[in-house]
Amino acid sequence: MTSHPEGSQDHRFRLLVESVVDYAIFMLDPAGTVLTWNIGAERLKGYSAEEIIGRPFTVFYPPEAVASGWPRHELEIAERNQRYEEEGWRVRKDGSTFWASVVITALRGPDGRLEGFAKVTRDLSEKRLREEALRQSEEQFRLLLESVNDYAIFMLDPEGAILTWNHGAAAIKGYAASEVLGRNFRMFFTAQDILEGKPEAELHAARTQGRAESEGWRVRKDGAVFWANAVLTPVHDGEGRLRGFAKVTRDLSEQRRVREVEQEGRRMQEFIAMLAHELRNPLAPIRNAVSLLQDPSLDVGARQEATSVMDRQLGLLTHLVDDLLDVGRIATGKISLRDELLDYRQVVMLSVESARDAIDGRGHALRVDLPEGPIALRGDPTRLTQALLNLLTNAAKYTPDGGRLGLKVGIEGGTVVAAVSDNGRGVAPEARDRIFDLFTQERQAGGASDPGLGIGLALARALIEQHGGQLTVESPGPGQGSTFHIRLPIGHTEAADPVAGDAAAEQESEAMAPLQALVVDDNRDAADTLSLLLETLGHACRTAYGARQALEVAREFAADVVFLDLNMPDGDGVSVLPRLRAILGDTAYVAALTGYGQKHDREITRAAGFQEHLTKPVEMSRLQATLAAAGERRDAASAPRQSPPT
Repeated sequence: MTSHPEGSQDHRFRLLVESVVDYAIFMLDPAGTVLTWNIGAERLKGYSAEEIIGRPFTVFYPPEAVASGWPRHELEIAERNQRYEEEGWRVRKDGSTFWASVVITALRGPDGRLEGFAKVTRDLSEKRLREEALRQSEEQFRLLLESVNDYAIFMLDPEGAILTWNHGAAAIKGYAASEVLGRNFRMFFTAQDILEGKPEAELHAARTQGRAESEGWRVRKDGAVFWANAVLTPVHDGEGRLRGFAKVTRDLSEQRRVREVEQEGRRMQEFIAMLAHELRNPLAPIRNAVSLLQDPSLDVGARQEATSVMDRQLGLLTHLVDDLLDVGRIATGKISLRDELLDYRQVVMLSVESARDAIDGRGHALRVDLPEGPIALRGDPTRLTQALLNLLTNAAKYTPDGGRLGLKVGIEGGTVVAAVSDNGRGVAPEARDRIFDLFTQERQAGGASDPGLGIGLALARALIEQHGGQLTVESPGPGQGSTFHIRLPIGHTEAADPVAGDAAAEQESEAMAPLQALVVDDNRDAADTLSLLLETLGHACRTAYGARQALEVAREFAADVVFLDLNMPDGDGVSVLPRLRAILGDTAYVAALTGYGQKHDREITRAAGFQEHLTKPVEMSRLQATLAAAGERRDAASAPRQSPPT
């Protein structure tokens, strides 16, 4: 062995290598036998120089590696490539293992002949433990995220492209990871939200505010929408640079549905309370009037006043029920409109006449401005009158006593415009659309809600729109009055002549000979009062309180006209009708008497063979028209037939 002077460069290098304690640095001969050993090798592997020099380096490898010939393979690679590097398990003297970083370098002489190998080994056990702990933590976190099914949890890059995708995201949004990775997250927003720039606004809010939370409709793969709560959080690296965003989305559709059901329940309770209030209002004066009429000492004037009160309040009740039914028909698309040529001035005058009690009762002054010539429209005069009447009664209701109301009708281009104005409470700007919503009521400054059911304006707008028109409101603000504008497309240039059917029927009823009438209704009060009314009009009347009794009465009483209830405990009117006809003959005029008045109800009675369909309560004009039609049928049947010419 060549000696090296203590001051030589080789001597200093040897001292350097031997003094390194963090690395095992030693030499092997070409066969892999240990030739040198430094302090770092002794500390790392546990062998002293005397114990290891001269032994094969395979003692540092696990038995399975030695059995596979791996140590020799490492030397072959180092000899061929001049260098070999790896990480793997190595064995200490005490049999324990450690994770090592190993570099083997081939050593060659001046002639290029292999003289051995230099081997440097470092203990990376702590580093590997940290890395393994981190890897396990990341794996556990990944498994945790992927196993969550109730939340969509995914990462975005700074521009919003999707980087990760968990099982919850796939379950909620319907996409597999392969279908969304790399695509922008705006794909989950509705078209309207994309047009409004909401995806970009969310990224900006999260970036500038540190967090963005929102609720709204989101779109699934199949195009269905769901109500989502989404939280977007920016993700920064150790140097504070934005690396992307974490997004957590939850499907709240069911919770929203429950909230809506609860809100609808509260609205329904409020509606029922309002309905009870509105029903009690006319019922109270009716009850008072009935009590007055039961007093035998009541004079004629007071008796007439009591009956007038009952008639007015019954009219209010009927109007209320009709409005409720119309709301149901409109909501289900079952309302039908007549299409006829009419003069809108007649609609105006009928509406004003019907609203007169409400207007005069509050001491209001009403000014009506109408064009001199006819205003031709095509539509349903009853429905158009109903819409305008609702606006007039609305103006009377929300204007303090002694107020000023106006109704001005004119033609603007091809449109008829009717303006109903008042100097009453007015409408706040934010409520101008809301007041037309069904069952919606605005609260006054003191907190009290409006009287009524909140259906008048909604019904008026629906009826106007079904005629191809518009209903809008203008108001300077609360306390400054309001103006409602009806706009309807103009019709032909000539209006139809006024119809005087009701007056003609009234005259015919007054002039006709008395009829024999049969009233059939299981409601005794309804049957008895109608019978009493018919007798007051001069007709002979019998009453039956059920289907079986009706057949019995019919056998002994030849009725010219029958008012037949449709729903009775012992038989419905449709099934009773043919048996009545078998007794009375085909000349009897039979009118269905029922609380059901929708289009399909009328179709049923018409198909069953009823001559008329009367909806309770029956107005006097309608009752007299029915009696007139029954009289005509009776007279036509009894008229002598003319002999044929010979």
